[in-house]
Amino acid sequence: MDMSLPSDEGRFSGIVKSQCIIDKSNNKLVVIMMNLTNKFFFKGVALLVCMLAGSHAFGATCNSTEGQYLDYGITSHFNTWLDNNGYGGYGLDRSDLEGGSFGGKVSNTDCAKNQPVIYIHGNADRCFGGSMGGWDDSVDYFLSKGYRSSELYCTTYGPASALSAASYYHSKDFVMRIRKMVEAVKAYTGADKVDIIGHSMGVTVARKAIKGGSASDALAGGSYNVGSSLTSSVDTFVGIAGANQGLTSCYFSGPSTPTCGSTNGFYPGYMVWWRVYGMSSFLKELNKSSRYEGSYRYSMWSSVDQLVGGACKVWGKNTCRIPRHTGEKKFSSVPYGHFGLKNLTGYYQYRMVHDHSTN
Repeated sequence: MDMSLPSDEGRFSGIVKSQCIIDKSNNKLVVIMMNLTNKFFFKGVALLVCMLAGSHAFGATCNSTEGQYLDYGITSHFNTWLDNNGYGGYGLDRSDLEGGSFGGKVSNTDCAKNQPVIYIHGNADRCFGGSMGGWDDSVDYFLSKGYRSSELYCTTYGPASALSAASYYHSKDFVMRIRKMVEAVKAYTGADKVDIIGHSMGVTVARKAIKGGSASDALAGGSYNVGSSLTSSVDTFVGIAGANQGLTSCYFSGPSTPTCGSTNGFYPGYMVWWRVYGMSSFLKELNKSSRYEGSYRYSMWSSVDQLVGGACKVWGKNTCRIPRHTGEKKFSSVPYGHFGLKNLTGYYQYRMVHDHSTN
């Protein structure tokens, strides 16, 4: 990240020429001063601007080398913290499920250098392993780039069984589980902001967890409140193969299953005289506003996504795009289908999160 001070306008002309460089890979703020006069005022201005530019850097004083590998399950250190800080009742550790969670510090001397990344899986998937592969490949890539267990987090929502896929919907349990995970990771690590990477249904679940506000789940007691917006707590949000406008497969089935439901499912509605009616209430509310997912919002999608279908188009709109996103990465050939987008794009996920770039 470069930030240059004005050197040819107004009172700064010919006096200050400075450049700040943030080396995020080593979490260092490098200040280069060029052609500065001996006036302390202008040196101070240059340093102040550089400090502001470096405010995104996290954990610059952390020298820990612990947690270079991730095991199945969150660490005992994180689990103890959850129990002691009011999060123990949410089952974020998912100890009932192999590969049900990961992340956390190894010990009291461990710390986070990089801004924490929270992974949100899709329908019937899990954090690690399983028939859909979890986040194994992405985590391997981030670890190869120097991330550690204190910086990579995940919890599983739902039973993680393909046999239950049609019963998944945007339930209170799913939304609040992810909401509490985001809150917990931010508080636990002491980070000002976190990064979030979601895949498939994880995109829309996470969007609601961040947006907050009112919601309803008839099977869980009716109306509830998610809480205030977490927008200021999220730096980068990456949505991979999401169905933000609904699923094309639900065109044909109608709202006949929870997944395709017209209340909390992915039903895209029906069209009469070029107007869409009956779209999922959950999705409709989710898309009433935009740019709340984080400071940087990226969409990753494929025109050969076999699960979302229709080249990602629903009633003429691209359902895989997050409304008013910052940028996107598109694929148009195999093997970048629905799961290839998650498993084979570690490089792009890293670039979006770490460098705010799609290249």
